[in-house]
Amino acid sequence: MSSEIIKVPDIGGSEDVEIIEIAVSEGDVIDAEDTLITLESDKASMDVPAPKGGKVLKVLVKEGDTVSEGDDIVELEVEGGGSDDAGGEEEADKPEPKRDESATKQDSQAAEQKPAAKKSSGGGKRTVEITVPDLGGSSDVEIIEVAVAEGDDIAAEDTLFTLESDKASMDVPSPHTGKLVTLTVKEGDTVSEGDVVGTMEIAGEGADEGGEPEASSSEGAGDEKSPEAPAEEENASSGEPERKEIRVPDLSGASDVPIIEMAASEGDEVNEEDPLITLESDKASMDVPSPYKGKLVELTVKEGDTVSEGDLIGYIEVAGAKPTASKEQSKKPAEQKASASSAKADKPAPTSGGTPSPEAQMAAHKPRDGKLVHAGPAVRMLARELGVDLGLVKPSGPKERVLKEDVHAYVKQVMSGKSQPAAPSPAATGGAGIPPIPEVDFSQFGEVEEKPMGRLLKMGATNLHRSWLNVPHVTQFDEADITELEAFRKAMKAEAEAQGAKLTPLPFLVKACAFALTKFPQFNVSLKGDGETLVWKKYVHIGIAVDTPDGLMVPVVRDADKKSLIEIATTMAELGKKAQTKKLKREEMTGGCFTISSLGSIGGTAFTPIVNAPEVAILGVSKAQMKPVWNGSDFEPRLMMPLSLSYDHRAINGADAARFTAFLADVLTDIRRLLL
Repeated sequence: MSSEIIKVPDIGGSEDVEIIEIAVSEGDVIDAEDTLITLESDKASMDVPAPKGGKVLKVLVKEGDTVSEGDDIVELEVEGGGSDDAGGEEEADKPEPKRDESATKQDSQAAEQKPAAKKSSGGGKRTVEITVPDLGGSSDVEIIEVAVAEGDDIAAEDTLFTLESDKASMDVPSPHTGKLVTLTVKEGDTVSEGDVVGTMEIAGEGADEGGEPEASSSEGAGDEKSPEAPAEEENASSGEPERKEIRVPDLSGASDVPIIEMAASEGDEVNEEDPLITLESDKASMDVPSPYKGKLVELTVKEGDTVSEGDLIGYIEVAGAKPTASKEQSKKPAEQKASASSAKADKPAPTSGGTPSPEAQMAAHKPRDGKLVHAGPAVRMLARELGVDLGLVKPSGPKERVLKEDVHAYVKQVMSGKSQPAAPSPAATGGAGIPPIPEVDFSQFGEVEEKPMGRLLKMGATNLHRSWLNVPHVTQFDEADITELEAFRKAMKAEAEAQGAKLTPLPFLVKACAFALTKFPQFNVSLKGDGETLVWKKYVHIGIAVDTPDGLMVPVVRDADKKSLIEIATTMAELGKKAQTKKLKREEMTGGCFTISSLGSIGGTAFTPIVNAPEVAILGVSKAQMKPVWNGSDFEPRLMMPLSLSYDHRAINGADAARFTAFLADVLTDIRRLLL
């Protein structure tokens, strides 16, 4: 045995990333790929897995610390560092009483064929498969870059390839040090958790324990595998389908609820959690999911019927039940009974007339701090999108890990009208769950074509949806008289072009907004996740919404308050060109304090832009029009520009928003105010 320091792997170039959860404690025995810590950056959260198994000697970090690539995380006691001879004697002594003559003979032959495998630590080589690690529930994730080639010598934690989902990009590190023998994937392929992506030839540490799986299989048959053999034989003999009842789950006291849709028919093969029927009460509509995977053999209800909790819906034919088994049970047969009972308690039981559903059981769950919840990046993203506080969700995964199914069950519980415990802070939560829009078969109305959304469009939709759910929006409308500004712009147009800049109204808006942010610093803030802390920014970076063929992009003009009009115009032209050619870098689209969305070149009189969270305000600009304006004695034609300011009402008061738009209109009316 020897100790080894486990370090933070490649985290995509991010630095000082916060640790939001420690998943292990000193003394824990862990396997390779078990989660050590969970990090959360401004882009996504990610689990850091153990590159190898062993015993945790010391945890070198704590929750709330910030780490970067290469920082120490834990000290791990791993096998393979001590004497192989001693280990070999223990292996030989342990199963000896259970061997017969044939097993002994097989072992002797295996020893003759592989004399070098037992001699010294690290003396042999073995070929191991490389598989895709935990992707937080994502599947079919695209490989955007392959960092190695066959024949390369690579070290543990070196990047093999880079994946990009609709949530974030991540590097997949090598789990071992050795030579890459084969690589079965290429750029553009899609992979899921557990897929084999290649093989490696590794040497030294661990050769004895993993290098002879076939030769030692006969020995293992009398040790670890023999307790499982009867169970496997029983499974094989009990494979006949079993007919089970499906009943209406807990409806939170509602009764005689009408069925408005049948989502399945007799003879259908359904998966666990697939919707069977849709109910609609006076409070909400809800899907009743299948509690099992199998074949639906009979339905006892139809559309229009009314049902109550415990009523029979139908019968499903499922495969013969198999006893629960886990990694811990296979390694520790003595603990199988306790582990099986624990797993059985965690697994949702079929709901019957007198049995509470998983949603009802969840109501008794004690709320926790959302940051301390054990959940992967995909689950946290789902919770944000649905506005769910993970601290209120009852976990069902291993080590109290919250799964996607748990989040969906919680949303169903909320939609059924059951009262919930109070959240830690109203401003920090995203609100109640929202009923999904029902699926519609549009082909019944005419010819249709389905096309997948592009990555940029999906990311934009996710961000806008999250902002709309979490931010209480208010929009303030006003108009600015830009008659003199437009005359000045046209007069300076030729001079600006001589300096290589195109002087449109937008640079004036950027300059005016930057000036207004310095006068109203309460608009240059962000609200932290706890809902109780404001971050006041001492810099002024303005984001500009740019329409591209692939979707909306928001490049950022940095230090707009310190740039001249010509410098702003030049910077905007460069960023706009990069956006259209897909060459914008990440740092050119982050760090904004305030966003401008201008539709002035298209048309319209007003609109309600969505705040680009974590910013707290966004300015929408519509097409300027000549209007008759009363000057005190008569009407005169003036060029009026409509302004629409949407803001986060948690951070900004309505009176301040009115003052901000009035000040902005005054500055645009007389741009000499920029000199004051």
